[in-house]
Amino acid sequence: SSIARHYETGQHLPEDICMKLISTRTFRAGSMMLRQMRYAAVDLELHSEYIPGGSESIYDVDQRIGRKTNIIPLLREDKFLCSFSHIFADDYAAGYYSYQWAEVMSYDAFSAFEEAGLDNQRAIEVLGR
Repeated sequence: SSIARHYETGQHLPEDICMKLISTRTFRAGSMMLRQMRYAAVDLELHSEYIPGGSESIYDVDQRIGRKTNIIPLLREDKFLCSFSHIFADDYAAGYYSYQWAEVMSYDAFSAFEEAGLDNQRAIEVLGR
């Protein structure tokens, strides 16, 4: 691997360590996706079905959704919503899902280039127009 060298010896980073570093890019990717799904689901429910003064507080809604999306249970004291300004004080009210939707769209667009052949310059140029 030529991405790193020891600062004194100049010895290259061993290949196995380099591969371990690369593998960290996807470590717990599923957990990150679940977290984003929780945020989006809470956002949508609070802006479409939540009844202020009803039987559930906003924290109850978050806890209920968190039980479906979190691998590690949320703490009862978790008041994350107090700082989730995206859905309360920003332009993302009922739109937090757009982060995940944008990711899906980018994967879909990239798959067209993969199907054309990433090493096929002419096909890539035609597709990219």
